[in-house]
Amino acid sequence: MNTEKIIYRLLAIMLFAGFYSCSDELDIEPQDQIAKENFFQSEEDFRAATAPLYNRVWFSFNDKFYFGLGDGRSYNLYAPFSDYVYPFSDLTETGLTGPLVEAWRSLYIVIQQSNNTIAAISESAVDEELKAPYIAEARFMRGTAYWYLASLWGDAIITTSQAEIISNPIINKSPRADVYEFAIRDLEYAAKFLPEQAGQAGRVTKYSAYGMLSRFYLSYAGLSDNPNSGTRNQELLDLARMAAARVIEEGPYTLLDDYADLFKVENNNNTESMFALQWVPNGEYGVNNPHQAFFALNSEITGDDAAYGFYTRASYDILQEYESNDTRRKDTWMADGDFYPEISQANGGYTVDHENTYVNVKKGVVGSNSDNPDITRQNSGLNTYMLRLGEVYLNYAEAVLGNNANTTDATALMYVNTLRSRAGLAEKTSLTFDDIFHERRIELCMEGQFWYDLVRRSYYQQQEVVNYIDAQERGTITPFTYDEETNTVAVDDTQDPAARAVGVVDESIFILPYPESEVVQNPLLREDPVPYEFTEERITDLF
Repeated sequence: MNTEKIIYRLLAIMLFAGFYSCSDELDIEPQDQIAKENFFQSEEDFRAATAPLYNRVWFSFNDKFYFGLGDGRSYNLYAPFSDYVYPFSDLTETGLTGPLVEAWRSLYIVIQQSNNTIAAISESAVDEELKAPYIAEARFMRGTAYWYLASLWGDAIITTSQAEIISNPIINKSPRADVYEFAIRDLEYAAKFLPEQAGQAGRVTKYSAYGMLSRFYLSYAGLSDNPNSGTRNQELLDLARMAAARVIEEGPYTLLDDYADLFKVENNNNTESMFALQWVPNGEYGVNNPHQAFFALNSEITGDDAAYGFYTRASYDILQEYESNDTRRKDTWMADGDFYPEISQANGGYTVDHENTYVNVKKGVVGSNSDNPDITRQNSGLNTYMLRLGEVYLNYAEAVLGNNANTTDATALMYVNTLRSRAGLAEKTSLTFDDIFHERRIELCMEGQFWYDLVRRSYYQQQEVVNYIDAQERGTITPFTYDEETNTVAVDDTQDPAARAVGVVDESIFILPYPESEVVQNPLLREDPVPYEFTEERITDLF
């Protein structure tokens, strides 16, 4: 790691920066700094110490990488003139690609901030019973960061102490399997010790941890020495199913009736949200969510000049996925003729009319300050979903399907059909992997997820995923026409296709290059990984 820079950023973030609140809401507005010697004396201090883990430490990850990698690399999103999307969608990123470098550093800032919080709370004289939930909260964040590192870079550096990194910044990386194992242990601890109900709106619960575990177990289940084995570990699939079931059957979360309502600022921390990054309305740089500025089609939407989304578009490939009656398309992508009453409310709403055949981003586009006072220039005020109940429904179904060709399991069908019914679609009577894969791509589109679905599948069906990506024909920009009423896309024969250069589609695309600056600082990143020595036992009484 580039230790000097990470330490500098950590100092800028300040572990003891006061995010202090006694209310039922998670107060994410930065306040005055609090000296360490006066801190960690009460549960309120613990709340203040863990609150920064919901925004500032994730900022560089969220800024461009979240959607550039998750949706750009999976080719949901196409942005030909955007240096934060096209390196990923074109499969041409390097260790110098800016968002990649920033994401690596951001994830390690999450890890080190979590490590510092865990250490400080652990050393406090407060009763152990009071400390455990807040240590669990920090471990939830650390484990999530490690899941991203394992999914993206594979082998990674595992550290539980910033002091150790300072004393010895040249450190071996650990193998991908150990990174996954470490992430799972953190989330299992979180599932055991986090509270069942959030003490403040926006904070994670034990069911948030179970939901993340359903994702982690699914990922880990396919990992083996043979990436084309075609099968996943049944024990881990069973754990994924049980973790998802625990969330759905016992947790406090419920689906919203209207999919569109998920992406409105006034519905932050809704009943479907299980873990979301909490951005400060009208907040300063570093605690703001700039996504609307990247996505908004024009200034009529934002009410200011921060609207750079004309060339940020749906790919031809993703538009082919939508069924004709799927209402999620309009809530995810703007096509000519679409009407949005929540945008430009003073003018009676906003109708898309940009006189071209492109389809632009809607999800994350929320309107102007006139529509909602929490929206300001380059800060939508909208939470960033990291986990919501809709995904857990799909995790359950995928775990039940497991290694089978299809399933008619009534519970799995009920969860998938609940999502489909909300989207205005007919119910399924059986499920195949392709059915679930399709639902994941559409339900979670533009939520930074689909690339990780592809990576997870590549662990055990690598050639199938290579073929899937190759069939997306990323090297050709297909001119098309789009009917917003029927979600129908057709090739426009009046225009010629355009060619573009893309990277080679082979097994190498499933591991990102390490940031060049990090390799220079720590040459051991070039060397083979060294197994990690775990010092605590797995928690075995979660189910």
